[in-house]
Amino acid sequence: MSTDNPYQLGDAAKRVLRAWWETLQKEDASGQARADRAALRRAADLNTVACTPAYQRLYRRMVAARDGAGWPSFQQDRLAAVVGLLAHVKTNTEASLPQAMSSDNGQDNPVSELRFRRLLESPDADALFVGLRRTLPLIQGGVNVLSLADDVFGWSQSTKKRWAYGYRWPEKTGA
Repeated sequence: MSTDNPYQLGDAAKRVLRAWWETLQKEDASGQARADRAALRRAADLNTVACTPAYQRLYRRMVAARDGAGWPSFQQDRLAAVVGLLAHVKTNTEASLPQAMSSDNGQDNPVSELRFRRLLESPDADALFVGLRRTLPLIQGGVNVLSLADDVFGWSQSTKKRWAYGYRWPEKTGA
C-alpha cells in the first residue's frame, strides 16, 4: 500500500527505518550491523549508497512493509539519501535539522549561515545528501531521526521554507 503523497514516506516505512537505525546504534550491534553502518558511512554519493548490500537489504524490507509497493526512481534516490544520512546520525534527539544546525544559547551556530544557505539551495537529493553528509559531524550526529527522514525524503520548496523559519539566524552586530 503506497502513500498518497509521493513526498512522504508513510508510517510503515518509518517504522522499518527507525527499527533499522536503532539496530545500527546498539552498543552490542552484530557484526553485520556494524559492517552495514561502515559501508553506508563511506558512501560519498547516492549511487554508492544504492549499490551497497546494506541499502538493498533495507530497501527490500521497506517494500515488504508497504505490501510490496516499491518506489519510483526519484523516490528511490531520496530513500537512498535518507538511509545514507541516517548511518551518520549517532543520537536521536528532539531537535529537527534546522534546530540542531543552529544555537539557542547565543553562541556561534554549529552550522554557519553560509553553509546553511547552501543547503537550502540544494536542487535535488544528491546535492542535499552531499551537503548534509558534511554537516552532520558539525552537530555531533544528533538530530531527530524521523524528522531527518521526512525532510530529506520530502525535500521541496515548502521544506526549504520550513527550514529557513526553523534555523536560528545569527544576529549581525552593527546592523
